[in-house]
Amino acid sequence: MNAGLRRSAVEFLIVSSLQLGVTPVVKYTALSIFVERFLPSIKNNNRSLRKKHGDNWLLQPLRQCNLQLLALVSVWVSSKIHDTRPLSVQSLKSLGDVAIKEQHYTTRDFLEAEVVLLQHLQVLDFEIGASNVAYVFLEDFLIRLRKLARVGDLVKLEACMDIMDVLYETEETSVLYNSPDFLAAAILVASYVITVPKQEHEFPLLSWADIPSFIKRARTIYPDLSTKWAKL
Repeated sequence: MNAGLRRSAVEFLIVSSLQLGVTPVVKYTALSIFVERFLPSIKNNNRSLRKKHGDNWLLQPLRQCNLQLLALVSVWVSSKIHDTRPLSVQSLKSLGDVAIKEQHYTTRDFLEAEVVLLQHLQVLDFEIGASNVAYVFLEDFLIRLRKLARVGDLVKLEACMDIMDVLYETEETSVLYNSPDFLAAAILVASYVITVPKQEHEFPLLSWADIPSFIKRARTIYPDLSTKWAKL
């Protein structure tokens, strides 16, 4: 799988989550399932899975439209985990009919894609849940920060989510994903240095950091985010 194909599928998942109106935890659990678990399994071309289930038409050959279908199914599975009233397959199909240009998928195709997704996760012994989703840790850390100091109110959750989206799109979450709580902490600090006014950077929990150089680097890596949140 080339980087362009992967990034296009991840961006499709992010945009689709917005269009479906799912909650952030559903979106980021779907990203965790799709990006951190499912994509590596097909990238590694798992032999035991192919031996047991054979080559499925959704993955052989690997096409952009099929990855988009599997991205939607990841959102569906995540919604089943978190929502008391999960997304319906009809709502996913309606979006797919409009957003997926290369292929028209039936309801049966969505059900088959769910089986393919779950087979990959189960064969690789991945838990299908949200216990290791970075967003869950991020919410908890932000709540603790706001209880600890008023400066926590200046850190925007929206900025944290924007940074997390960029990390998923550029495949940089994989470097830190073995420790999702560390990834969440890193995102919180990055959001802090981007969104909190410069005069407030004396917050004691960050006294160990070289804040000026950190801000400079953050603005270099994420210029669009820096511009966006500098206006707040």
